[in-house]
Amino acid sequence: MNKKFIGISLCALATAFAYAQESDTLKVNNLKEMVVSDTKFAQSREKSGKIIEVITAQDLEQKKGQNLANVLSQIAGVEINGNQSFAGKNLGYYIRGGRNRQTAIYIDGVPVTDASGINLEYDLRLISIDQIEKIEVMKGASSTLYGSGAATGVINITLKKSAKSAFTGSAYTILGTQNTATTSKTSAQDLSQGFILNGTVDKVSYLTSLNSNNTNGMSEAAGDNFEEDYFSRVNVLQKIGIKANENLSFEIFGNYDRIKNTFDNSFDGIIANSDDVNNTSLSEQYRIGFLPKYCYRNGEFAINVGASTIDRKLKMTNTWANTIDAYNYSGRTISMDAFNKYTFTNYLFIVVGTQYQYFDMTQKDAFTDVSKKGAKFNLMDPYATVVYNSAFGLNLNIGARFNIHSEYGNQVVYNFNPSYSFANTPLKVMASYSTAFITPSLYQLYGPYGNLALTPEKNATAEIGFETQFLDKQIRINAVGFYRGEENTFGFFFDEETFESYYINNGFNTNKGIETTVRYQLSKKINCVGNYTFTQVEKSLNRLIPKHKVNLEANYKFKKGTLGWQYQFVDQRKDAYYDAIVWTTQVKNLSAYQLMNTTFTFELLPKRLNIFGAISNVLNESFQEVTGYNSRGRNYKLGLNFLF
Repeated sequence: MNKKFIGISLCALATAFAYAQESDTLKVNNLKEMVVSDTKFAQSREKSGKIIEVITAQDLEQKKGQNLANVLSQIAGVEINGNQSFAGKNLGYYIRGGRNRQTAIYIDGVPVTDASGINLEYDLRLISIDQIEKIEVMKGASSTLYGSGAATGVINITLKKSAKSAFTGSAYTILGTQNTATTSKTSAQDLSQGFILNGTVDKVSYLTSLNSNNTNGMSEAAGDNFEEDYFSRVNVLQKIGIKANENLSFEIFGNYDRIKNTFDNSFDGIIANSDDVNNTSLSEQYRIGFLPKYCYRNGEFAINVGASTIDRKLKMTNTWANTIDAYNYSGRTISMDAFNKYTFTNYLFIVVGTQYQYFDMTQKDAFTDVSKKGAKFNLMDPYATVVYNSAFGLNLNIGARFNIHSEYGNQVVYNFNPSYSFANTPLKVMASYSTAFITPSLYQLYGPYGNLALTPEKNATAEIGFETQFLDKQIRINAVGFYRGEENTFGFFFDEETFESYYINNGFNTNKGIETTVRYQLSKKINCVGNYTFTQVEKSLNRLIPKHKVNLEANYKFKKGTLGWQYQFVDQRKDAYYDAIVWTTQVKNLSAYQLMNTTFTFELLPKRLNIFGAISNVLNESFQEVTGYNSRGRNYKLGLNFLF
C-alpha cells in the first residue's frame, strides 16, 4: 500500500461532497426516545429525572472508523484518557473527575469487570465498537440499581440484535494509516475486518459476529527512533434467542475476546529510555450469559446471569536483574441479577430485585503468588426503586440498596430523584441526591501492595439541572451542576526513603462541575450537537482531568449518505511521573489541545454496498495525552461495508 491509499480516500471524500447537493427524500420520524438506565426497564426519556446520554445505532454509523474510546470521549462529562494514543495504550476513565474504579460498565444488562485488575475495572479495549448497537451513559452515583463501583457513572452497552428476517448479514473491511504528528507514512497500518450473520426463524433468533483489528506503525512511548509497537484484537460473539410464547423469552450468549500487544515502559524522566522491545501483553476473555424475561399483565420479570474469566499474561524487562520476567493474572466473575417491575397504576410502578456477585483472582510471578482460595469475596444486594410519574408533571424516582459483603459487612446506599415538567412551558427541572460505595479490589487487598485494613470508599452526589426545547423541538438544551464527595478515597502510598508501598484510605475529597449539551435539528438533513464540561477536582486527585472541555459536531444527511464534522477542545491538565534520575515524583503541566475530525458514508449500491471514511486530527495537532507517550497525528481511514 502506498500514496494511492490516501489519494483514493480523498477522492472518495470529494465524491461524497459532490453528492451532498442532492435532495434528501428520507422522512424523519420524531419518536419518543426510550431509555433504560435509570429504572432497568424501558421508559420515555421525558419521564426520566436524569440527563442520560444516548448514542444510537445511527450515531455509530455516522462515526464509522472511530473506536469506542473516541466516541465516549465526545460525551459531556466523560474523558477517556488514551483515546488519542496508540491502540495498545491502557485507558483511564474520568467521568465527572472520577477514576476507573468509580465507573460501572454493563453489557446487555450484565456487569463486566476484571476481578484481577487493580481497581476491578473493565478494559474497554476488549470491546469492538462494530458489535455495539446502542450506548447509554448515566452520570452520578448509581449504586442503588448498579451496585459497587457505580459512583460517577454507568456505561450501559447494548450489543447488536437479530434481524426480523430469516437471514441477513454484513461484512466490512477498513484500512487506515497510523501516524504521529511528526510522521507521514502513507501505507495502511491499521486494518480491521469482520462480519455479522443474523436472523429469526419461527421462534428462534440467532446472531454470529466476528471482528478483528491489527495496528502497528508507531511507538507507544514518545522518542527518537523508538521501535514500532503493535496491537491485535479478535472478538467472537454468538447469541441465540428463543421466544417461547408472547410472554416468555430467553437469550443465551457467549463471546471470546483477545488482545495481544507490545508496550513500552513507564515514563521516568527525559534522560531515561522508555522504549522496550521485550514487553508483551496477552489478554483473553470468555463470557457466557443467560437472560430470561417474562412479561405478565401488570409487569415484567427478568434474570440477567453472566460468568466471565479474564486471563492476562505479561512479559516485562526487569532492568535491575537484566531479565525478562513473566506475570500471570487470572480473574473470575459470576453475576446474577433477578428483578421485577410491577405496575400498580398508570402513574406508579416499583422495581424490586436482588443481585449476587462473586469475584476471585490469582497472580503468579517471580515475586508474588496470590491464590484464588484466599483472594475472593462475594456480595448479595437486595434493592428496590419506586417510580411515580404523575399526570401533572411531577416525577419521582426513589430507591435503596442493602449491600451484604462477605468481607465488609453491610452497606446501605440510596437515591432521591425528583423532576418536574411544566405543562405550558417546554421545561423540565430535575434534582437528585444519590450515594454509592466502592469495594476495595482483590488486588488492593491481597496483591503485592495489598492492605487488608482498607475500608470501602463511599461517594455521595448532589445534582440540579434542567432540560428545555425551542422551535417546535428543533433545539434541545440541558444543563446540570453536580457536587460529589468521596470518603475513604483509595490511594497508593510510597515511602521515598524506605521504598515501602501499599494501598491506603486517603480521607475526604470533593469534586464539582457543570455539564451542558445543545442539540439543534436545523433541518431534516442537518443536525448539530455541542457540549461543554467544567470539572473542578481537588489538587490531590487532579491528574489528567481537564478543567474545561468542549465538543462540537455537525452531521449532514443527503440522499445516499452522510457527512460529519467533529471538533474537540481539551484544556490543559496536570500529570505526574516518578523521575528515576532524582528519585522523586514530578508534576508536569500538559498543554491544551484541539482536534478536528471528518467522517463520511456513501451508498454505492442500494442496500448492498456502502463506502465510509474518516480523517482524524485534520490539522495534524501535536500534543500529549500522557507524559512521555505518543499521540496520533493526522490519519486516514477508508472502508467498505457489504450487506446481504
